Amino acid sequence: MRKPVPGIAAMSLSEFDIIEQFFRRPPRRNDVVLGIGDDAALLEVPQGQLLVSAVDTLVAGRHFPPQADPFDIGYKSLAVNLSDLAAMGAMPAWATLALTLPQATDDWLEAFAGGFFGLAREHGVELVGGDTTRGPLSVSVQLQGFVEPQRVLRRAGARPGQAILVSGTPGDAAWALKQWQAGQAVDPLLLQRLNRPQPRVALGRSLGGVATAAIDVSDGLLADLGHLLAASGCAATLWIERLPRSAALAVHAFDDTLAYQLGGGDDYELCFTVDFSRLDEVAELARQAGTTVTEIGRVEEGTGIRCLHEDGRRYRPERVGFDHFGPQEAP
Repeated sequence: MRKPVPGIAAMSLSEFDIIEQFFRRPPRRNDVVLGIGDDAALLEVPQGQLLVSAVDTLVAGRHFPPQADPFDIGYKSLAVNLSDLAAMGAMPAWATLALTLPQATDDWLEAFAGGFFGLAREHGVELVGGDTTRGPLSVSVQLQGFVEPQRVLRRAGARPGQAILVSGTPGDAAWALKQWQAGQAVDPLLLQRLNRPQPRVALGRSLGGVATAAIDVSDGLLADLGHLLAASGCAATLWIERLPRSAALAVHAFDDTLAYQLGGGDDYELCFTVDFSRLDEVAELARQAGTTVTEIGRVEEGTGIRCLHEDGRRYRPERVGFDHFGPQEAP
């Protein structure tokens, strides 16, 4: 009989029990030739489509507190990948899940699966495989989908003279995390934005062939816009008073929250560029997608990002964005 490892609780369920009880679901997509249960999945890629693939890992103590609601962890593990596909203009299809657990309990797994599959159903995603193992809590999801070659969105493509837009209200999630870390009461709406971000899949799909470049805002607006500009070989001017603010964030002083709007992570909004002549068209596409978009700046020649007040005064940001290997506090 194998002796228990000191410091690690015994798992109440076997690996195969976990898969059968919590993660095997009746097939929902007819392009899944073979899903969970074999060494690998067999998937049918539609003719004339490009396969789009993204992967993200969430680690306890870095991306979420160890005591976080497992429903939220399951939801967010898929949401962050959906946001990546949205930034490419892609339609999500299949996911694989690698789940590492210090211990396995029915209640935790049921809640995690509820969050994951609830969002998966909303976006037509089928779980087709993965792995479960024991160790420090972490979740890795790989998501795949399709996009028509002529509708692909990339970071490269912005040109001087184009408008810069952002969806939603950046800064909400970062401000919620800041309040939580400080032991302050967190507005429920802001906490919802942190724990259950809304991936802008419908907006990303509609921007294909309209936006000239796009990126999802996961590490901070300035940092991610900087990646887009670097790929496009351009610079930008941002007007800081134009940054959209949620009602929950607007009750706090503008100067206090601005750094979090510009440099906070976990927004999972889309930042993209378009010709000024198409702004009305983009506004209508956003309305149909059920979100808001706001013009916040323009693309220019050169390098870097200038942040300006409406009266032309320069604003120098306190922070640029999140860096996994920088001096960041863990949640």
